Amino acid sequence: MSTILYGIPNCDTIKKAKKWLADNNIAFTFHDYRKEGIDNDFLVRAESELGWEAMLNKRGTTFRQLEEQEKASLDKSKALALLELHPAIVKRPILFHDNAFHIGFKPAQYEEIFC
Repeated sequence: MSTILYGIPNCDTIKKAKKWLADNNIAFTFHDYRKEGIDNDFLVRAESELGWEAMLNKRGTTFRQLEEQEKASLDKSKALALLELHPAIVKRPILFHDNAFHIGFKPAQYEEIFC
């Protein structure tokens, strides 16, 4: 069973998730959006389970720098295109484990997923 953690390495939440996984002896692969990119297939699969609204990081600098009309007219297809174009807008981390996607990190959440 493969476990993949998706995100960017300098994100504090990613660092916490990586530490939790390592401390709990859970083998995982890290997928760096900035170095390895993010493709439409991944986005479509993740969105089908998580929803595009949950995947969109509206608190980050990249999202705030978008034009107001771009933000106001978002729908699923526009959001997926933005997420692919600007991986920093993807909420972090996204975890793929046991054929399911999970978003965010809280120790209790990961304990439920892995225990």
